[in-house]
Amino acid sequence: MKFQTLAQLVDICREDGVTIGQLMLSEQAKETGKSEEETFRLMADYYNIMKEAVHRGIHEPVPSRSGLTGGDAVRVTDYMGSGVTSLGAEACTALAYALSVSEVNASMGRIVATPTAGSCGIIPGVFVSSQERFQWDDDHLVMGLFAAGAIGYVIANNSFISGAEGGCQAEVGSAIGMAAGALTELRGGTPEQAVHAVGLALKNSLGLICDPVGGLVEIPCIVRNGFGAVTALAAADMALAGVRSAIPSDEVVEVMLEVGTAMPAKHRETAKGGLAQTPTGKKILKDLYGKGSKKPKKDGNQ
Repeated sequence: MKFQTLAQLVDICREDGVTIGQLMLSEQAKETGKSEEETFRLMADYYNIMKEAVHRGIHEPVPSRSGLTGGDAVRVTDYMGSGVTSLGAEACTALAYALSVSEVNASMGRIVATPTAGSCGIIPGVFVSSQERFQWDDDHLVMGLFAAGAIGYVIANNSFISGAEGGCQAEVGSAIGMAAGALTELRGGTPEQAVHAVGLALKNSLGLICDPVGGLVEIPCIVRNGFGAVTALAAADMALAGVRSAIPSDEVVEVMLEVGTAMPAKHRETAKGGLAQTPTGKKILKDLYGKGSKKPKKDGNQ
């Protein structure tokens, strides 16, 4: 890739007169040896999978394999139809859609890891709800996915996106940053504004631990996807309004690496701390697997 940092990403886009999405499409095609048309079609297929996952969990409950979760996307959707929400219809829709995709993941359904399965609901929740709201065509959203990919590439190569390495800040936090930056660009923001959105989003996620109850990507992972979608909308709005990240976004990425590296192992997906070790968390584990049973295998790409 021609860029390794978010600052380089902005500089190249400015010099070449392209958007982040356009730059990433070109670079991805060169990396894979495919044409830009073929690369675009592949990303379009991914977006269709995201939309399928959004709509699957909205219209009927999608129970997880464990039986612990499922149906929250339907509950939020029904609540939206009952009156005025605190968030407003647009943000509440993004919330419901993010829950839906995350519930589909917990049911072993088909999703796209963005950037991981544990954070798979945030980008689809933001993208599909925004597409419906602003009446964008699919091609516009596909270019947004390339923008999100460029941001994720920088984060992954300068920090981490794995909960096992850096806590949930690395998964949900990265997804929020990717969604916020991409949405800023989709709505006409400059590359500089998009990168500020990334920094604003990541700063609000620093220190978030990964503490899956029962070792499954369900509690609290699913609701964190819902909250993450709403945070991404807020970060994009702030950036579009001219709010800047006082700490440069690349430095925020570095801090995420610092914080994640210092995070105790019990708070990095091991289920040995946090919510997983509350009395209720321990009871859920016991009810699922019984005394003396082996630790569950991880349920997703965290």
